[in-house]
Amino acid sequence: MKNQLNEKQLEAVQSISGPLLILAGAGAGKTKTITERVINIIKNGVEPENILCVTFTNKASKEMLERIIKRMEEESLVEKYTLEKNIFLRNKNLPTIKTFHSLGLLILKEFGRELGFHKNMVVLDSSDTNHMVKNIITSLGLDPKVHDPSKIKNAISREKSNWQTVEDYTKKVASYNMEIIEKVWRLYEKELRKQGTADFDDLIIKTVELLKSNNLVKETLQKRWKYIHVDEYQDTNDSQYEFIKELVEEKAKNLCVVGDIDQNIYSWRGANLKNILHFEKDFIGAKVILLEENYRSTQNILSLANISIQKNKARFPKNLFTNKNKGEEIEICPTFDEKLESDFIAKKIKELNRGGVELKNIAILFRTNFQSRILEEAMIKNAITYNLLGTKFFDRKEIKDVLSYLRGSQNRENLADLKRIFETPKKGIGKTTIAKIFAKDEASLPASALLKIQNVYSFLDKIDSDLKEGTKKLSEILQMIIVDSGIEEELLNGGSEEKDRLENIRELVSITKKFDEIAAIDALTIFLEETSLRSDQDDEDKEKEGVRLMTIHASKGLEFEYVFLVGLEQDLFPHIDIGNRKKSLEESEEERRLFYVAVTRAKKKLFLCYAELRTIYGEKKINIPSEFLDDVNELKTDEVIYHSVYYGSDTEIGNNKKKKKWEFGDDEWEEDFLEI
Repeated sequence: MKNQLNEKQLEAVQSISGPLLILAGAGAGKTKTITERVINIIKNGVEPENILCVTFTNKASKEMLERIIKRMEEESLVEKYTLEKNIFLRNKNLPTIKTFHSLGLLILKEFGRELGFHKNMVVLDSSDTNHMVKNIITSLGLDPKVHDPSKIKNAISREKSNWQTVEDYTKKVASYNMEIIEKVWRLYEKELRKQGTADFDDLIIKTVELLKSNNLVKETLQKRWKYIHVDEYQDTNDSQYEFIKELVEEKAKNLCVVGDIDQNIYSWRGANLKNILHFEKDFIGAKVILLEENYRSTQNILSLANISIQKNKARFPKNLFTNKNKGEEIEICPTFDEKLESDFIAKKIKELNRGGVELKNIAILFRTNFQSRILEEAMIKNAITYNLLGTKFFDRKEIKDVLSYLRGSQNRENLADLKRIFETPKKGIGKTTIAKIFAKDEASLPASALLKIQNVYSFLDKIDSDLKEGTKKLSEILQMIIVDSGIEEELLNGGSEEKDRLENIRELVSITKKFDEIAAIDALTIFLEETSLRSDQDDEDKEKEGVRLMTIHASKGLEFEYVFLVGLEQDLFPHIDIGNRKKSLEESEEERRLFYVAVTRAKKKLFLCYAELRTIYGEKKINIPSEFLDDVNELKTDEVIYHSVYYGSDTEIGNNKKKKKWEFGDDEWEEDFLEI
């Protein structure tokens, strides 16, 4: 494999001791480099189970595991086996490869008893936590319509990501709204502990708390994982930074982090750029290696990416290059308005498709979610198959209803699951009855209500028994839940929407078929972990047909042969928030990094699109082309094509056109212009 690595990749692979920072540009083969480094460490006598790799998404984790297993087989470091089965069995001859959150969940399940966590602890998703916060707001005598539960929960999450506790927050309370957040946060934490559950942030926060307070646990884990790798290090927040510091053994400091400052686009999630900028200060003696050779894009695309990102100040200097040819020209595509922009893109896509390009190799990227609507309309109008990233299968109500039975059978303290079970399908158990059950006031309930409750508990006991006896597969138990709970009958008696929900539930059974080779109780643990810790990109794990529509943020880590970047207008991209017309230097540089990420998703061809007129929040606005288009001026004339403004056919716009003079750097030309 060494002859397939470039000089810098090989240097990173062979540097196995002490702290190492790998600055890997977009498409520079970082996953291959990490994979080969893990293999080299094993070949140097380290047991695979002493190696830990941490990623940000399940998709990245799975890809890394698949690559490492394949290389271990090729090097005869492990016997051949089916990948799926051995992941489920937690094979001890493999490195541990986890997302930050799944790693935290693994540790809390093993060592979290002293913090009050159940061995079958449930991780609450955003809808569950928002519902919990809403109930707390109501219990305080406040109106949820005035005090938005999701905003309060987001504020709590942001503080947790910044490694802040409710006690820390109390010290800086300086307004009425902050007082409300503090009160809700205290009751929220109390309710989480009461149920023995955790939210997404707790998987990091509570794990770090455990490591800082319990030296025995910390030393146990440091001995278990002697070599640690962290992917996308530029995206770590303060709590994730603390997590890694606690896991790294202080003397050896065998920590390898891989990242790219130029792809830091998640400050709004708490990502702290200082973590990667200060790596050499945090880990004295660290080695730094730059990976600049790009294996994804043509040189024309990389030239634009380099020109643009070099204007940022907060970065390590690097220059992407490739051994590929210059490739096709970048096309600048102005249109009159957003409708014609979407029509133009649809027509281009049909041309590409007729020329042999598969739709799944085409992506349309946009800065904000609202831009997707008119693009979807154009895809439908032109009969173009498409997929909009963001519609999460596991967030659907019907899916969560079925999963609540599985989770409730293992943990009766999770009130969110119990409430779903009592209410779905309808069992004649009202809100008053549920409130009394949660208040431990069953004695005041009539015998008829108690019988209904007991029937629910008996059904949960049966599910638990089936799981533990090992005679049934998880998919069979899931099918039993759907039928015997009455969910199937209720949906069958409904309309077309209910039939669609039933199809989704049946798809859930199909998904669990892959667990059929292992014991149901083990399969349940892994399945619930997978479903509760999914990210946006993890819904991309199936090979989809059709054009991909997504925000630029969601596209990070992905690549496509043809990319349309739309809405390149000043104030839309770079984006200016309403009420905040002036961006800080940090915010402006992050917008440029976002442009860099979008450009480097393209492998063969890049289309940069913008509209002269766009309706935003119901108001038509004449737009100035984005400042990012100025970077195009620095490209050579054979690297870019400028189109005239697209107005559609004359029949669509009539004859109300005049000549308009355009200036683009040193170039100027005249084109038709529709008077407004």
